[in-house]
Amino acid sequence: MTEAASGQHGFTDTTKLNASFYSFFSQIMETKKTNSNSSNYSVWNGCLIQLKKHAPDANLTFEQITPEWLEGVRKFFETQAKTKSGNNISNGTALSYFNKVRAVINAAYAKGIIIRNPLPQVKGIKAEQTKRVYLTIEDVRSLVKTECRYDVLKRAFLFSCLTGLRWSDINKLDWPEISQLDGVYRITFNHKKTGTLQYLDITQQAFSLLGEPAKQGRVFEGLKYSSYVNVELLRWSMSAGISKHVTFHTGRHTFAVTLLCNGTDIYTLSKLLGHSEVKTTQIYADIIDSVKKEAMHRIPDIGL
Repeated sequence: MTEAASGQHGFTDTTKLNASFYSFFSQIMETKKTNSNSSNYSVWNGCLIQLKKHAPDANLTFEQITPEWLEGVRKFFETQAKTKSGNNISNGTALSYFNKVRAVINAAYAKGIIIRNPLPQVKGIKAEQTKRVYLTIEDVRSLVKTECRYDVLKRAFLFSCLTGLRWSDINKLDWPEISQLDGVYRITFNHKKTGTLQYLDITQQAFSLLGEPAKQGRVFEGLKYSSYVNVELLRWSMSAGISKHVTFHTGRHTFAVTLLCNGTDIYTLSKLLGHSEVKTTQIYADIIDSVKKEAMHRIPDIGL
């Protein structure tokens, strides 16, 4: 490879030009392996597995990482990549995977492996707006009054409605993470998804859902993720007269919408949800706009 050819492709020299893309990808991926955030590493690993299905050449070099190659990767993630069950991966997964590839390219550019970044020439994957199912306060009150086959599930879901915590954080919650100061209960924990530390003050009614306090052990002992749990969640909500497709994550959405409807600003809500960027929380503001629109159309006919 001549020096002129190297410059044409945007590489600094032939040594870097011939660097292994997958080796560099793996190096970046290994930096994501932490005890507090294993889920992020799993996403990186899933991306690498799918990427090698599209481009199986183990000797793939940075010379081959052109805008055209990246376009092919994007289209593969969007239309061809499959789950273990044979279904196309979701839009959210495709978006996440392609962002991992983009991160590796940006890292290579930052380290001087390439001197021109091909990403500005490649369209990203657009996130689809999915409907956030949430419950009204009346819905939540109905759930409180309705019997659930698994008491620990009932308490955990209602706790999510009152705190906005994800399943993963509620499931791993330990008693040593709960403290009391001046009559206020506080949870100090690392988010399972992001690994970030958060201090979250909870209300007395949220604390009452935790059960008998203990010095050690999981708070929601016996809570397990399974198809039986998902079915019971739907059965319980239908018994309460709720026709919405309720999942455990509905509790988090319910918390967010409830706070916004009661005057909490978007920045504060973003911090309470543990979002790293306010724009992630903006979807809930859009929901509130639709709620206001629906409310206006419920004004009775006055006979004009």
